[in-house]
Amino acid sequence: PGHHAESDLVGGFCYFNNSAIAAQMLLDQFERVAIIDVDVHHGNGTQQIFYHRDDVFTLSLHADPRRFYPFFWGYAEETGNGAGLGCNLNIPLERGTEDGPYLDELNHALERVNDFQPDALVISLGLDASIDDPFQGLRITPDGFGNIGRRLAALAKPTLLVQEGGYMSDNLSLNLQAVLAAFQ
Repeated sequence: PGHHAESDLVGGFCYFNNSAIAAQMLLDQFERVAIIDVDVHHGNGTQQIFYHRDDVFTLSLHADPRRFYPFFWGYAEETGNGAGLGCNLNIPLERGTEDGPYLDELNHALERVNDFQPDALVISLGLDASIDDPFQGLRITPDGFGNIGRRLAALAKPTLLVQEGGYMSDNLSLNLQAVLAAFQ
């Protein structure tokens, strides 16, 4: 994974922020990029890297940091700064949030992504929001992951999926298959 790596700090087993590197490379071809992070943990590194910029919109849906790593970042009031004001959207979710409420929040968040009018997307694909994940932050089922994938694919933009978290569980491969099937 990479979304905890900041421009000058490693963290959360992350040394290189793969999503941020990909977004920066996509800016060579596209004017605006959105990073959509569906990992159970907030993408604090991604937020830090782009927090003052208006060419990359960062969205993170994650377990509420009041009770979940990384604890110090990922609050709803963190919306960007300077030129980046309004280009960062955090959606902290109550621990144990299931498919329905998660997808409702995702739908609302994707409206903001559409308002930004990105030319390309980077998906920080964390599968650790799973109902079977040992950290039990959120409770997304394989069907829920399929719905996440369908909603992201429906944005109909050039899209790069970057694997983030996902700890050993019986449904880990099913969750990945569900998301990937939505992009076929």
